[in-house]
Amino acid sequence: MPPPGVCLNILEARNKQDGYGSATKPENFLNQDYQQLKQYCLIRGVRYIDDMFPPDRNSIGQDLLNSSDLARVEWLRPAKISPNPSFVLDGVSRFDFGQGVLGNCWFLASIGALTFQNDVLGQVVPLEQTFDENYCGLFHFRFWRFGRWVDVVIDDKLPTIDGRLIFVHSKDPNEFWPALLEKAYAKVCGSYTDMSAGTPEEAMMDFTGGVHMCIQMSDPPPNLWELMFRAGKYGALMGCVIMNVFGHAYTVTGVKQVKGKLVNLVRLWNPWGKGEWNGNWSDRSPLWQTVSADDREMCLSVNDDGEFWMTIQDFCEFYTDLDVCSLCPDFLDGNSCRWKSSMYEGRWVAGTTAGGCMNNRDSFWTNPQYRVKINNQYTHKDGEKNMLVSLMQKPDKRNRRLVQNLHIGFSVFEVKTRGKFPASFFHTHAPVAQTKTYMNAREVMEFLMLKPGEYLIVPSTFRPNETASFILTIHSKEETQEVDAEQLQRLLNENILKGDLKSGGFSLDACRSMVALMDIFLIIIGVFLFYQDIFFSTDVSRTGTLSLGELRNAFVASGMRVSDDMLNLMALRYGASSGHMTLESFISLMLRLDCMHKIFKQLSNGNGMNLRESEVIKHILLVSN
Repeated sequence: MPPPGVCLNILEARNKQDGYGSATKPENFLNQDYQQLKQYCLIRGVRYIDDMFPPDRNSIGQDLLNSSDLARVEWLRPAKISPNPSFVLDGVSRFDFGQGVLGNCWFLASIGALTFQNDVLGQVVPLEQTFDENYCGLFHFRFWRFGRWVDVVIDDKLPTIDGRLIFVHSKDPNEFWPALLEKAYAKVCGSYTDMSAGTPEEAMMDFTGGVHMCIQMSDPPPNLWELMFRAGKYGALMGCVIMNVFGHAYTVTGVKQVKGKLVNLVRLWNPWGKGEWNGNWSDRSPLWQTVSADDREMCLSVNDDGEFWMTIQDFCEFYTDLDVCSLCPDFLDGNSCRWKSSMYEGRWVAGTTAGGCMNNRDSFWTNPQYRVKINNQYTHKDGEKNMLVSLMQKPDKRNRRLVQNLHIGFSVFEVKTRGKFPASFFHTHAPVAQTKTYMNAREVMEFLMLKPGEYLIVPSTFRPNETASFILTIHSKEETQEVDAEQLQRLLNENILKGDLKSGGFSLDACRSMVALMDIFLIIIGVFLFYQDIFFSTDVSRTGTLSLGELRNAFVASGMRVSDDMLNLMALRYGASSGHMTLESFISLMLRLDCMHKIFKQLSNGNGMNLRESEVIKHILLVSN
């Protein structure tokens, strides 16, 4: 069982500092180590069977197959399905596979997009895997899952009926990378059933971990075709959905301006492997005779392979949404500007940081608050959008179909000062931008145009007191708070601690908090430097820590009165097991005390409550993570 609460947060933070969860050092999904498992199987001469996603009906899931078909399912290794199994045959292509009985066209459309980008494909699908040397029935794949990359291990037993694959199958019966990739993603989702129904952006984000932009075809931007052309140029994955076919998903496989009669065309691929558009610019349309021979030779194919061309106008008319996912945000703008990206992990907690939407004015301010600054040097022509904000909620259950998404959104405010903004601010200030609506989706995003200045982004659930974790990602043409925090971290560790990082030094998260409360932080540093004889006494210089007695002296010297039980509580919450407290922890404590003092003032003055501040602070110290 994983450690709960704050312990788990600390472990995750340490792993991130060590690079775990990155594309180059993915975490082991469900703590299964591919190399160790492979060595175990090879040494003992056995074929791997995955006990975390076993070849049985639980891995298929409920209500996907009827009881008679479910009873006929036999899990077979590829060598039992084909006489000459291979992982990949003659390269990887969208035409390699077709959809099975599982309604996961959204996932297969995403695979179709993945086959165009070799670098991204190689990250998700390690192509060196084979059925030959060192084969032991073990394969692995990599996905980005809610802020971190994970390495997913599976055995190669696949569900069949009468010796045929039930779900995705290759057109060449000897090729198995699509079926094994689908099985790995089913494991991540909880079962094959959990892959039913979805949108391409979900899988494309899990393939890239990058930038996602959703465009509604009912209100497309005027430069839609140019944006799609740039996205293709920068290696983005693109998928779309047509709602009048039960939400069927397609892959965008090309954009082209044909010569002769200049027409902007979009090429689409149906993951069924058949079923095509029959209107203008379809495979047998006479309009192809109006373009140059070179364009006709390059573009036209009359095979019934599920791929076809249509005009950008028809594309907007018949399709509902376009999803674009890319490793970097360069496709967002044709200018040679530099985009900055920042990602923050946060949590709404009922009763403390889950204030709900702005309909709840008195509690909205308690939601997490994030700052961003837009500089003049990155500002271009008027009306040009310069920030993409994405809010993604993290699931609380492994099984995808059991996840109950909350209605989420965010608001953006222009600000002049620093610090945590109280309820009074939101009573008198309207947002300069916000999500169009609160949606019960995995992710909501907005592409914005903001003038130079400082802004506050407040993510929230629609209703107050709903607990959930989230990831806020900001892509902008200007510096964000992330950069300031990194500079502050370097300054403190190199100049205040003099490179002595025995206790770990100032963390990036702590520095983000200090940046958000820079005024009080400067006061604390001033107090620290004025009373540095307290901290740099003979004992302290050897240990780099503050004892409980020295902590009391620091408060007395600064004119603050605290009781012994309060000191004990502070030492318990912020001190080490030895009873000592590091300088970093002391500053974090002072920041927290300042925040709690402001909260107390809001509670006592704003609501007329007769509260003792010390009791409020004790309570918050006890329950805070």
